[in-house]
Amino acid sequence: MSKKPSRKRSLNVLLEQSFQKNWDRPALSNYNQQTFYYKDVARKIAELHLFFEACGLKPGDKVAVCSRNQVNWAIAYLAGMTYGAVVVPILHEFQPTNLRHLVAHSDARIFFVGDNIWKNMEELDLPGVEVVVRLTDFQVVRTVNPVAAAVMEELDKRMAQRYEKGFGPNDLHYYVDQPEELALISYTSGTSGFSKGVMIPYRALLSNVQFACEAEPHMDCNSRMVSMLPTAHMYGMVFEFLFEMTIGAHVFFLTRLPSPKIILEAMNSVKPDTIIAVPLVIEKIYKNMLVPFISKARIKLMLNLPVLDKMVKNKFRDNLIQAFGGKFGEVIIGGAPFNREAEAFFKRINFPFTIGYGMTECAPIITYVHWDKTKLYSCGKAAPRMKIKIDSDNPKKIPGEVLVKGDNVFLGYYKNELATKDAFVDGWFRTGDMGIIDGDGYLYLKGRCKSMILGPSGQNIYPEEIESILNNMPYVVESLVIEDDFKLVGLIYPDFEQAQEDGLDREQLHAKLTEGMQVANLELDQYCKLNRIEIVDQEFEKTPKRSIKRYLYQRGVNGQ
Repeated sequence: MSKKPSRKRSLNVLLEQSFQKNWDRPALSNYNQQTFYYKDVARKIAELHLFFEACGLKPGDKVAVCSRNQVNWAIAYLAGMTYGAVVVPILHEFQPTNLRHLVAHSDARIFFVGDNIWKNMEELDLPGVEVVVRLTDFQVVRTVNPVAAAVMEELDKRMAQRYEKGFGPNDLHYYVDQPEELALISYTSGTSGFSKGVMIPYRALLSNVQFACEAEPHMDCNSRMVSMLPTAHMYGMVFEFLFEMTIGAHVFFLTRLPSPKIILEAMNSVKPDTIIAVPLVIEKIYKNMLVPFISKARIKLMLNLPVLDKMVKNKFRDNLIQAFGGKFGEVIIGGAPFNREAEAFFKRINFPFTIGYGMTECAPIITYVHWDKTKLYSCGKAAPRMKIKIDSDNPKKIPGEVLVKGDNVFLGYYKNELATKDAFVDGWFRTGDMGIIDGDGYLYLKGRCKSMILGPSGQNIYPEEIESILNNMPYVVESLVIEDDFKLVGLIYPDFEQAQEDGLDREQLHAKLTEGMQVANLELDQYCKLNRIEIVDQEFEKTPKRSIKRYLYQRGVNGQ
């Protein structure tokens, strides 16, 4: 006799109980638009379950979802997961041909897609996909199953037949998942040559949800969250959406591109209880809002006088807290390295922020500490149910690859046994990141293994550390440090608009950037000083996590 799945360790049971308990509470909103209550979301999920049944979908079958952040994305995701399907969330920013590749590679039978994305894909064939559903209005726009479109049109009738006494909280009976069962597939890239489908089991999602409960105990059914990160990525998906659904909180989706202005407007309006952010957002706010004030001679003087220093720092801190809504417990920053100058300033004014570390393969959390326990330039300690070790003879001083083990770690890469085998050593997941760990267990990242540059005398050069300095220079939007003919070169994508406003032509702009490089070199050890600066005309191409695709910009030792 097969063992009955445990409801105590089921993520879907947590969702079921949350929906029942919070039936009349607000659940999901498109910011400044319509709000859906838990009972509304539960009903729509039930309708989609009927639709899945009619399409012959079985637990374990794949359902792909692709659109900008919005309520209907969340409903499709929850419907697939609570039915027992394997959800495949795909970033909407991929090119249409790359989206086609991912949908096909995932073996998705049903594809939920935003209408703007579908406009660019409707001429493409989608191998294996039986039904395409437009997320805007849940209409079937393509199908090889003639029953599917008819069923979608008559869901109200089918709901009345299924639930004769009306649909209520006691009618929720979600799929009971098991810890090692595949929950979703998350793709780290869109191109066929680089895409890897990360297979996330339910235990990893549940462990991350439990972590969020432990890290943010003040959050409950009265809490509010602004979802500004892509929900197709583990970081935003788990901590700005999935966790909130298990506790009955209210999530507001920013359906537009989240510029700092829009983000701060939403924060001020929603007043979230916790803020999840990537460094880019916080760095822009720091550079645009704070640096102009900090640079003023009068403020610089006040920051050097003991009594006035405390007053100024408290003013900065209070203004920042109010700018983010004034109610949050802490700002959790992750997803990429944080600008060291900005981090030092926020630490100096005692702003409630912490830096975590995670990866898609860990769904996503690896390290974290509460903001009042942070150490400067560290990304915290191993999260609950996770272990870390450094592959180095002296892990406190000599960087080595960060290896992790625990409940959060993924199952492997979908249909890629070789990559899966290469990702593990003696049961430890190889993160590909270099770091050291101090005596208290705090992790300090140094850079990616593959991006590390070997210096002229065998020194390890971590370009990310140099880039952090360059990114603080005037007119620098972003930078990339590469090796060219045994010399270090800083590629810079500048703020052309600002340079033009300041009356600088390209040659003058290059001269300004070179001056900045010379100042930056004063902070760097001899073996990692920059040889020259080169201007690039377009923003660097990014991965879904908004990390620069370094391999596209590498050069040979002869500049080839």
